[in-house]
Amino acid sequence: RYRMFLILIFAAVILGIIEPKFLTVSNFSNIFKQIATNAILAAGMTFVILTGGIDISVGATLAFVGAVTINMNLGITLITGLAFGAVIGAFNGIFVSQMQLQPMIVTLATQSIFRGLTYIITKGSPIPLDLSSKSGLGYKWIYGGLIANSIPFSFVLVFLVYIVSYYLLNKATYGRHIYAVGGSEEAAKLSGINTKLTMILAYVACGVMAAIAGIIISARVASAQPNAGETYEMDAIAAVVIGGTPLRGGEGHVGFTIIGAIIIGMLNNFLNLMGVDTYYQVVVKGVVILL
Repeated sequence: RYRMFLILIFAAVILGIIEPKFLTVSNFSNIFKQIATNAILAAGMTFVILTGGIDISVGATLAFVGAVTINMNLGITLITGLAFGAVIGAFNGIFVSQMQLQPMIVTLATQSIFRGLTYIITKGSPIPLDLSSKSGLGYKWIYGGLIANSIPFSFVLVFLVYIVSYYLLNKATYGRHIYAVGGSEEAAKLSGINTKLTMILAYVACGVMAAIAGIIISARVASAQPNAGETYEMDAIAAVVIGGTPLRGGEGHVGFTIIGAIIIGMLNNFLNLMGVDTYYQVVVKGVVILL
């Protein structure tokens, strides 16, 4: 059951032997900051995959939210960003559950729609963050800020997301409904579970977490990039799968999803330390996912 922890430790030791710089406190601090976006996306993706669905629109949702909120008042940014994420997620969930369309088709369509809207809003060019205002500095702090001068706020945000996700999926009735729907939607329906609402809320959770990731990535680069989040959905799905949640749904653990995200983050960091070309990194990542 806890094989993922063993794989994580084994991977860390092997990578540390090959590259001594890998096993340093400062390097692991960098890894945790770098995986924040993917870890949060993967948490949301876990909700959807547990129902037997999938959401490949999260990268486009991330970019869209970043473009819309980049220079709003900080408080309005958070409210607006989360609201847009929830609406996009609900849109996906309604088409999947109410209209019985394939999740891949629905989210492929919304991926195209919101990627296109992002290019329209940004006019194909980055929108810089206004660092001359308090809101701009506050926005930037979301990624680069430190708590107690040592703990990255982005890491705290990841921790909070996984605590809430763990509670919803493992302690709340809603989590039992998600597992039941993923195991057998028909059986869940006959048991009195509102399967359609359960699926919609799973996509809403995924959309909200994509919105949080969008704010983090925009804060990281201090701008809204029209191509932000491209291929991020693949890393999120990979983190969920490496964490042991099968794509058929019905079983898995969100606590292991973060392990999958850390493994991917360690691999990316290690390849960068070794100076491996970006194109080769993509190949290596594919091999690791397959293994």
